[in-house]
Amino acid sequence: MNLKNLKPMLCFFISIALFNCKPAEDNKIATEHIKDFNFDWKFKLSNDSISLASTPKFNDKNWRTLNLPHDWAVESEFDSLLTNDAKATGYLASKGYGYYRKTFDKPFNENEVTYVLFDGVYNNSEVWINGEKLGFHPYGYSPFYFNLSSYLNKNGKNNVLTVKIDHTRYADSRWYTGAGIYRNVQLITANKIHVPVWGTFVTTPEVSTEKAIAQIIVSVKNDFSSEEHVVVKTSIVNQNNVEVASTSSNLSLAANSLKNVTQNIEITNPSLWDIDNPNLYKAITTILKEDQDINTYETDFGIRTIKFDTNKGFFLNGQNMKIKGVCLHHDAGLVGTAVPKGVWKRRLQILKDGGCNAIRISHNPASTELLDLCDEMGFLVQDEFFDEWDNPKDKRLNQNESKSTDYITRGYGEHFQEWAHKDLETVMLSHRNHPSIFQWSIGNEIEWTYPRNAAATGFFNNMNWNGNYFWDESPYSVEEIKHQLETLPRGKYDIGETAQKLSKWTKALDTTRPVTANLILPSASHLSGYADALDVIGYSYRRVLYDYGHKNYPDKPIMGTENLAQYHEWKSIMERPHISGTFLWTGIDYMGEIRSPWPVRVQPSGLLNTAGFKKGSYHMMKTLWTNEPHIHIATQNIEKSLNEIDSNGKITAKNPEKWKHALWEWQDVNEHWNYNTDEMISVEIYSNCDEIELFLNEKSLGKKKLSDFEDHIYKWGVPFADGNLVAKGIKDGKEIISEIITARKATQIKLSTEEKSINANNYDVSHIIVQLTDDNGNPVKTDDKQITYEIKGNAKLLGIDNGWKKSVQKFQTNVNTTYNGTTLLIIQAMDKADDIEVLATSEGLPSSSIKINIK
Repeated sequence: MNLKNLKPMLCFFISIALFNCKPAEDNKIATEHIKDFNFDWKFKLSNDSISLASTPKFNDKNWRTLNLPHDWAVESEFDSLLTNDAKATGYLASKGYGYYRKTFDKPFNENEVTYVLFDGVYNNSEVWINGEKLGFHPYGYSPFYFNLSSYLNKNGKNNVLTVKIDHTRYADSRWYTGAGIYRNVQLITANKIHVPVWGTFVTTPEVSTEKAIAQIIVSVKNDFSSEEHVVVKTSIVNQNNVEVASTSSNLSLAANSLKNVTQNIEITNPSLWDIDNPNLYKAITTILKEDQDINTYETDFGIRTIKFDTNKGFFLNGQNMKIKGVCLHHDAGLVGTAVPKGVWKRRLQILKDGGCNAIRISHNPASTELLDLCDEMGFLVQDEFFDEWDNPKDKRLNQNESKSTDYITRGYGEHFQEWAHKDLETVMLSHRNHPSIFQWSIGNEIEWTYPRNAAATGFFNNMNWNGNYFWDESPYSVEEIKHQLETLPRGKYDIGETAQKLSKWTKALDTTRPVTANLILPSASHLSGYADALDVIGYSYRRVLYDYGHKNYPDKPIMGTENLAQYHEWKSIMERPHISGTFLWTGIDYMGEIRSPWPVRVQPSGLLNTAGFKKGSYHMMKTLWTNEPHIHIATQNIEKSLNEIDSNGKITAKNPEKWKHALWEWQDVNEHWNYNTDEMISVEIYSNCDEIELFLNEKSLGKKKLSDFEDHIYKWGVPFADGNLVAKGIKDGKEIISEIITARKATQIKLSTEEKSINANNYDVSHIIVQLTDDNGNPVKTDDKQITYEIKGNAKLLGIDNGWKKSVQKFQTNVNTTYNGTTLLIIQAMDKADDIEVLATSEGLPSSSIKINIK
């Protein structure tokens, strides 16, 4: 639920009046008991545990005041000294104990219950209210809540909520995690007869264009010490907030009990949810006692069908389609993991414009806000539970798991045995009404942590094998893998047994979506019992096994769940109807899991960089994933490029087979037309046009056809001359033109944004793109300047990021050097309307500014 749009509590009689008004657009009382609890927290980061911090009278006067969500790690400097211990998490210091305290008034009512709900706290958190400990929560990605009712001060004054975070294990992950209360917090107040937190589940067991049956299971809790009789009424409203159906059920509740009621509601001519028309409905459930509304609970849902066919792939609402997905980690560059909804929205929109229709939340459950956006924007979502199971992963090098036992790298694997069931359940209960979610993933690349499974394939520690893991099938036959699995030592835990357990827990709460996992060694997992626990088999970087898997295990639907953002990956999927699609690694660069020396701070495999700027792979995938005509021109000195000029003067690939084995990072190319006169330049064009003609200063350099390029990349060898390089393409009879222009010296700073007006709500953001230009307004991409920014007005600077993988400039500052002539800064509205001016100054250049209206 979107916290920033919540309204204050309405009085009881106004609530009753609103609920009984028709049409349903007046029914706004469902959120009256939910309070945004993100504002005015006190924060302290300490190297040591503060023993008395949880006590109500503790003096936090000198602590920092801030709003949530908050990630303290992203506020740090990048530190090369963290290379050995925190290389995996991106060189940002996050070690320490984080303390959050909030003092609040809450009128006490003996007929009410009050919960505090955390959407995510990273990690190892303990929570107190008024000095009484509520509990411990280790997992940084699962939501959790506590009942505060019996601990609140009876006078309603000066309640103190305290959260302690132990992040002394600061290298506990293979990627940047952030640290702090980095997702939203809510305070929920309800009558003692109420729908509890996550107390509804809506499914659509019958769907057609003529009618749909919505089945809603409603949990009703009675915290009174007496038997109670109530009516549970559910109304369904559409996107226009018009009621389209309703039903009621009588319910008797024993004292201090919880009971479920199942309601089936028919909806005629339903508007289905899909990726192009993400239509949403709302179930408004009201508990009535003696004709009075005592509790109202809203549930957003969508009506759609999903199906995986072993031979034909994936179907959404009966329509066969390919899953064009990307994997996303949960950080967003300069904001770290405390990501405003508007930041996710911009990033998702860019991906959608590139043809992306699905998101794999890797390798952890998503935030509620991100799922809300996927519901609203039309993305399919694979929600993933765990990156570690019974055995730990090595956090430093992604190998040598036996050495990942020191204090700072001990992660969720330490808690898996005790907490996995509870964490999986809370994630599902809180997420399962999102129509965007179409798969539950129980794990990511788990196999290598079980030595028997890694050894059984013959890939590793096999002196007789000289192949390549990415491009070769297992050196062992199916029979030999079976033999290896039967004879190798099993270890303390068995991967098949754990997978079956996780799958069983998942299906106990939801059978409407398939269970999947990302298999790094599927040739073993098909035989170890792991794949038996799955409904859809996800292959990680194993496109070479698509036919092998379909032949040997024809009853199992297969898809790519982690693949390279390269043409060869998509080509192999388009050639195979039985492969449902893919999730590319990754949609956006992310911090951590670093493979290169300092100062590389990210894993640079994304279609977008950390600032959300497009890379070559984005444009390639857009030409494959959309029907919209698209042309992108990239250039490079011929010696530095992948191409050469042959003896006949024709441009060819230096290695004609290299494209078939391209890995994570896109080739080194530029987006400018600035070289030395007569220098031979390799011009690459990524396009879905059937034919392109290239012009330099209006002189044709010839027409070429896409069908002539096996790697799907147009190529020209062009001696450089100043001017305009223009590509004119034809697709389906339509002409499209793209050009790049020789730019002169940087003389201007251009500021632009699509968010020129935002709301004064402490949440809304404006992304401001900074581009150096020459006197003619042409973008300059071969010159960089240090620029200082000043924010005038009632807004704050969240940070600056130029997106370069080697930039280790601090995010939380007002000074930044451009990369390829550009950078991104994000400002956030505060709580008062104002006209904001963002001023940019740089030595030797005239200052520039842009105005943002905060309304």
